[in-house]
Amino acid sequence: MKTADHKIYLASKSPRRRELLRQIGVDFELLLLRSDGPRGADVTEEVLPGESALDYVARVSNEKAAFAWDLVRRRHLTPRPVLAADTTVTIDGVILGKPADRAEAVAMLQQLSGRTHEVLTSIAVHYKDFAEQRTQVSQVRFGVLSPASITAYCTTPEPYDKAGGYGIQGSAALFVEHIEGSHSGIMGLPLYETAQLLRLAGLPLP
Repeated sequence: MKTADHKIYLASKSPRRRELLRQIGVDFELLLLRSDGPRGADVTEEVLPGESALDYVARVSNEKAAFAWDLVRRRHLTPRPVLAADTTVTIDGVILGKPADRAEAVAMLQQLSGRTHEVLTSIAVHYKDFAEQRTQVSQVRFGVLSPASITAYCTTPEPYDKAGGYGIQGSAALFVEHIEGSHSGIMGLPLYETAQLLRLAGLPLP
């Protein structure tokens, strides 16, 4: 399978995913899905009853990629692979989404303090008859966080658009005692798995 050109569509608003794609030389065009508004989100990110974190991220990333590929066809856009992703944090079997306010962000960081949690990022690529998905799971251990450091962090904009209420690429890197897995996956786009899927979809990568 060959791509129409050497570009992809990225169905994500995340600036971190854009930076990571540029890091590996992937040219992309944004194909953004609606996350709110009168008609609601194009793809719901609500956790289904009894759904595990692994099933959740896989489902959401696949649904985003499928919806975006359908947009390509309906809008008669240049056919290119569509990449979508979803990241979540889980601890004690509980999925931690994006905090809605400061109190929720503080509570999340208190829960993560001094403990190991999992960060799961699922990526999906759809292109013509090709549709595949991969999920990368990393373990992250935080040192013990003081109330002052949690409060200071939650006064910044960083926690509020990120699962688990923190971003490892920002000042929360100071919280991290140990990671096991993929640093780029924790940021929101595991580059090894991303490159695998894009090659399978026909994108020429080293």
